Amino acid sequence: MGSYYINRTFFFDVHPPLGKMLIGLAGYLSGYDGTFLFQKPGDKYEHHSYMGMRGFCAFLGSWLVPFAFLIVLDLSNSLPAALLTAALLTFDTGCLTLSQYILLDPILMFFIMAAMLSMVKYRSCANRPFSAPWWSWLSLTGISLACALGVKFVGLFIILQVGLNTIADLWHLFGDLSLSLVTVGKHLMARVLCLIILPLVLYMAIFAVHIMVLNKSGPGDGFFSSAFQARLSGNNLHNASIPEHLAYGSVITVKNLRMAIGYLHSHRHLYPEGIGARQQQVTTYLHKDYNNLWIIKKHNTNSADPLDPSFPVEFVRHGDIIRLEHKETSRNLHSHYHEAPLTRKHYQVTGYGTNGTGDSNDFWRIEVVNRKFGNRIKVLRSRIRLIHLVTGCVLGSSGKVLPKWGWEQLEVTCTPYLKQTLNSIWNVEDHINPKLPNISLDVLQPSFPEILLESHMVMIRGNNGLKPKDNDFTSKPWHWPINYQGLRFSGANDTDFRVYLLGNPVVWWLNLVSIALYLLLGSIIVVAMQRGAQLPTKVEALCVNSQRHTLTPSILLSDFTSPICTMEVCGSRHGRGLTRVLLQGGGQVLLGWMLHYFPFFLMGRILYFHHYFPAMLFSSMLTGSQKSNGRTKVAGIVGVLRALQGRLSGSRNFLGAASSGTSPRTLLAAGELRNQKNSAATSTKLQEQKGFDPALQSHNPVYSTYRISLHLVP
Repeated sequence: MGSYYINRTFFFDVHPPLGKMLIGLAGYLSGYDGTFLFQKPGDKYEHHSYMGMRGFCAFLGSWLVPFAFLIVLDLSNSLPAALLTAALLTFDTGCLTLSQYILLDPILMFFIMAAMLSMVKYRSCANRPFSAPWWSWLSLTGISLACALGVKFVGLFIILQVGLNTIADLWHLFGDLSLSLVTVGKHLMARVLCLIILPLVLYMAIFAVHIMVLNKSGPGDGFFSSAFQARLSGNNLHNASIPEHLAYGSVITVKNLRMAIGYLHSHRHLYPEGIGARQQQVTTYLHKDYNNLWIIKKHNTNSADPLDPSFPVEFVRHGDIIRLEHKETSRNLHSHYHEAPLTRKHYQVTGYGTNGTGDSNDFWRIEVVNRKFGNRIKVLRSRIRLIHLVTGCVLGSSGKVLPKWGWEQLEVTCTPYLKQTLNSIWNVEDHINPKLPNISLDVLQPSFPEILLESHMVMIRGNNGLKPKDNDFTSKPWHWPINYQGLRFSGANDTDFRVYLLGNPVVWWLNLVSIALYLLLGSIIVVAMQRGAQLPTKVEALCVNSQRHTLTPSILLSDFTSPICTMEVCGSRHGRGLTRVLLQGGGQVLLGWMLHYFPFFLMGRILYFHHYFPAMLFSSMLTGSQKSNGRTKVAGIVGVLRALQGRLSGSRNFLGAASSGTSPRTLLAAGELRNQKNSAATSTKLQEQKGFDPALQSHNPVYSTYRISLHLVP
């Protein structure tokens, strides 16, 4: 779709424009002329220069590996873990395939990973707030969030992750009594500026450029409102002059506000036998056509011609009773209690009468939904509903495609449900009345906020309305983590797969096992600490600076034979302190995987295999963090379970206390006295390894929250 930007031709897509704009820019800079149609996979490029666009996508895709490496390195402080993560992504065939072609996915994943890395980096600068690196990484986080959302709405998931972390950070800052409220307020304003205002301004700027560049009429016009189309060069509404307010006797077209519904339409063909009353069909039609024209008349006017010079001009107002006469066939818009062709409990809409003469079932009350323009009906801008006077139903379109007898146009019904929906709201587009003065439609063009809002409404409805086509390789979310089925990108026929998207089974199944293992370990630790059980020394020591050096399963189990220690949490329960630790490291990437995967179970639109790849990046980072060997992991689980068992049973044998009858805490204190030198050496070594600085306690909320006490058992 980068061709549209080079040609400045307006088009419709269900995704925000940044990814396509960048592809178009890459093509323009590399000599692509924008003439290749990109209609179907397998078309030959011939002489067209496309390598610049492919190279751009591959370049961004190549950054996924170093981004993942740096994220895991920062979260786990483990070079082997970071290297393993990089290897998993390097050898994944799915990521390699996605990055080779002109697709939005590598661009999306680039900005998601950039946002994740920036967030991790600015949080690692927590002991240096408001420093230059802190501001730089915080600003880069906001920029990356705007760009991720500007490529696809999937970017909302990384925004949610950053938002949750930001709320947690602010909450802990607020609870740190060593910080003044002024300092906490500065932290809040910094995050509002960099994570809300900056991304919002940048996101709107993306759409401003998109709207400014695409100023020519194109294939996407019909998806948008009439007022929107009036700004597009080449559209019949652009620079047009028509009467501003609707009057009786005018020839008009009526357009539905819902995306891809089109114009109220009729033709001489009748409904077939057995489909309601055998009267003239009324449908909606996406394209401009002579059969879209209707004449608006008073309900009690039959013989007088409103266009006669002697007939006074009378404007249509909110609440008027009207008739709509089809200009081509002279039949009135009509409804009755017969059931609609496709939609149950809706009434049929037909064309009825001869030369404008019908019955009371042709009468409709016109209602203006947005009354900000007054009681008159304003062309393009007024949103109206047509209420059938006899049945009380509302004219609308179900959006369902009629069979061949209906020329595969869309069904029009009269719904008895009076709730306002876009299906039942219309606007007047074309307006012909020689008795009225014309105005330029330039004055009716929507403002930028209105264009921005309409663009998003159209994209959201388009996303929700995506349905599978014949032979589409659709899939379900539960298929994705197990690499159940790939996606055909290109092929000559149903059996000839030239390009097939499939993940590396070894990598994907290993990721699945790692997720299960992490959930198991996390559950054990949560239960153990909630019961007050003692954990391995290395886990407790990590709490000294949980902001920088964080908990992953590999760290948790890397030294299960270490001396036992206890943790005292100042002003906090064990569970709360543990939650803070688990939200870092492995828990952070697990949260990213969940946020980028589980929402797809709630989506009603068509889904494809490639939707899982952002989540796959996070699962690979989680796998990489678990670098310890299986033997050590099993032993670590056994150690924690033994500690938990002793706590749950209240056994005096726990930590070797049964023989003396002395409480474990007393023995721990005695053990500390007997091993004072060893304890001091161990504490000093751990502090040096983790970069602990007592001087930071006075101003750093992370250091001031926890007090660590190591009690060695002989």
